[in-house]
Amino acid sequence: MYLTRFRFNTARLGARRLLSSPQRLHAAIMFAFAEPPTEPRGGPRVLWRIDRNSRAETYLYIASPAEPDLTHLAEEAGWPQTGRWETHDYEPLLSRLTKGDVWSFRLTANPVHSIRRKADEPTKVTAHVSRRHQIDWLLQRQDKAGFVVLEKPAEQRLHDELDQHEVVVRDRRQLDFTKAGQRHSVTLVTVTFDGRLQVTDPDAMRHTLTAGLGKAKAYGCGLMTLAQG
Repeated sequence: MYLTRFRFNTARLGARRLLSSPQRLHAAIMFAFAEPPTEPRGGPRVLWRIDRNSRAETYLYIASPAEPDLTHLAEEAGWPQTGRWETHDYEPLLSRLTKGDVWSFRLTANPVHSIRRKADEPTKVTAHVSRRHQIDWLLQRQDKAGFVVLEKPAEQRLHDELDQHEVVVRDRRQLDFTKAGQRHSVTLVTVTFDGRLQVTDPDAMRHTLTAGLGKAKAYGCGLMTLAQG
């Protein structure tokens, strides 16, 4: 596995065009591989995420089984002469994950649930919109994903049940776009989680980092990254 970081030149029309459409950006990312990546069900796959640190500092992160070539992105949406991308071998980090390790994490996800308003109606996938339900969505998946989000010490908690864990929800976005060959638009709600976790199952954690968490992985959701701290 490889982990790649690319910086967009947001002053360029090509960058703004890609950033406005998850479908176009997904297609551009897949063009970075000479051979179309195979994505076995439940196995390692191409994952990506947009980090908007400021208006002028927007990064693309890609986790992939093969090393990408982002020349076309640099030419269309970066700095063709001076701007490059960074690719690192992901295996050293993946292989040293150990039970009990504590990491800072970031995850952009599509927290959804299935509802049925009437007994005779089919279920409908609906986005969670409240911060409480979005955090609950993450906590409900943590055990199977190989980690637990750390709880705050009691003396550091505010008088708020949402302040029990070391995680914040930010950068909520609603994206509307049309898939190729379809008339109806797709609405995608995403949020970014920043927090601290402890590894409980290294194998499951490796699977989460390489196969993603949640739905809408083709559209910039599901990629969790770790950092010391």
